[in-house]
Amino acid sequence: MSTIIPPARTLLRSLPLRRQHPTSIRCAAPRVNCKNYSAAAAGARLNVPVQYDSTPILHHTARSALANPELPQDIRNGQTKRINLYTAVNEALRHALQTDERVLVFGEDIQFGGVFRCTMNLAADFGTDRVFNTPLSEQGLVGFAIGAASEGMRPVAEVQFADYVFPAFDQIVNEAAKYRYRSGSTGYNAGGLVIRMPTGVVGHGALYHSQSPEALFTHIPGLHVVIPRSPVQAKGLLLSAIKTNDPVIFMEPKVLYRAAVEQVPVGSYELPLDKAEILKPGKDVTLISYGTPLYTCSAAIAAAEKDFGCSVELIDLRTIYPWDRETILESVKKTGRAIVVHESMMNAGVGAEVAATIQEKAFLRLEAPVKRVAGWATHTGLVYEKFIIPDVTRVYDAIKQTIDY
Repeated sequence: MSTIIPPARTLLRSLPLRRQHPTSIRCAAPRVNCKNYSAAAAGARLNVPVQYDSTPILHHTARSALANPELPQDIRNGQTKRINLYTAVNEALRHALQTDERVLVFGEDIQFGGVFRCTMNLAADFGTDRVFNTPLSEQGLVGFAIGAASEGMRPVAEVQFADYVFPAFDQIVNEAAKYRYRSGSTGYNAGGLVIRMPTGVVGHGALYHSQSPEALFTHIPGLHVVIPRSPVQAKGLLLSAIKTNDPVIFMEPKVLYRAAVEQVPVGSYELPLDKAEILKPGKDVTLISYGTPLYTCSAAIAAAEKDFGCSVELIDLRTIYPWDRETILESVKKTGRAIVVHESMMNAGVGAEVAATIQEKAFLRLEAPVKRVAGWATHTGLVYEKFIIPDVTRVYDAIKQTIDY
């Protein structure tokens, strides 16, 4: 005789139900021995959205933008306009195409402007012989760019997202970076090659649109790896990258494409690829970062200086390989303390190299261990981005722990 199995709904109805606690129930009072998440005062609000319209990282007036001593004098005497980061990239590419017929711009879907509109209107203005789409093959488009560079062109290849660059890693490491070395005295090289790519989290990128793989490229002799923090920096550094005679990996923080808006000089200018920039002088702690986390660092510094009475120096590496050791070491020898902050994972990251160099070259001047604040060593889940990357509270705590050591 066959057994009759009742429907699942009937079985569920017959099971005793556990009483559900209302979602509005208050949590029990914390025990005395509980460890607080942050050193901040109770009720402090640190992890608030970045105030891009007032952050000191950006130039909110023409006077501020033109005061940069790295700008040529004719640019400092000129005009500015308020634009965002993707427009600054577009202006740099436009100027390069106008002034050097060797410049080519290509990538996946870039004829209509690309995913982030960095190449908007360039194909219409300069023609599809110089601004054109490629097949959906990172290995193919980067290989093509290396060949063009070796023939004397100035190719600017766009990888649609930094997360997609891995199929092209062999071309970059074994071809672009080694071309000059293996060519000996023949004169062949892949100088003039720029590979652009959007990088970093954006709030909803999940596994395949939020990675920060810059540390992988810092292990490769022969490459420059550049990450701008703002529109002014993006325009000047990209023009320098296009003109330099070495291959450049140019990584653009995609969350800043539209968020970062500032006054940018109208004319063309170049910024040095081999020099870090001191954004804020200080005497007690040196805080070293690059790209998007600089905004987090700036907010943490404002809170820490107010609460602890300390003075923090903030430095933007700008080029993370080869990076400006002299500026960093000079600062750390002055302050005696150092913190390195970056969005990518802590393990084998840029911060590890910076910290090791400081320990090796400035050990006797240190008043506290070098501290790193970085992304956790995990993949980026869709709803967990903000918990993985450094936030204001983590940087604030690092400052407190370092000055109290």
